[in-house]
Amino acid sequence: MAEVPPDPTASASRRSPEGLIQGLLGALRPPAWVVDETQNRVVLLLNHVLQQEPVATERLRRQAGKPIKVEWGEIHLTLAATRAGLLERCDPLANPPELTVTLTQQSPFDIAQRVLAGDKPGVDIQGDVQLAAEVAWLVDNVRWDVEEDLSRVTGDAVAHTLVGGARRLADAVKAFVARMPRPPARGAGVER
Repeated sequence: MAEVPPDPTASASRRSPEGLIQGLLGALRPPAWVVDETQNRVVLLLNHVLQQEPVATERLRRQAGKPIKVEWGEIHLTLAATRAGLLERCDPLANPPELTVTLTQQSPFDIAQRVLAGDKPGVDIQGDVQLAAEVAWLVDNVRWDVEEDLSRVTGDAVAHTLVGGARRLADAVKAFVARMPRPPARGAGVER
């Protein structure tokens, strides 16, 4: 019986910090109630941001009742627009999604690296074209005004200082990420 040599890239990926963290996250699964409550908080945050943009709620109002499924690895969240132009969770079995948005990059590090470099993460979109256009518009045009929300708690001067510091930190991280070499694509072999 022939012995198969070990894959050197597999052991290297387990030894890398990213591989170690991904392995750890894969082994640790949060309880269902934690996932459920986290998804509820995400919906509350999305609705808070949408309420600050009347145009966004008007656009969503036109898509009321149409389920949208968002997938990232094993994480699935199905949302539907309400008549008020906000979002609510819905049961994907009772309401089959009319639009499915799948993040194609599985690694949170790859997604963070792309976002910090100013790129959008890769997505695969399947389903209703009009609904997809509305979701794309929301992603491109709706932004959370963190400084405004923070100023309600801390005051304008403190909020401006904190947000300015966070922006400078984010710019420094973006510059660092931009200088990092990109890993070769999977399946790309080394020339001999």
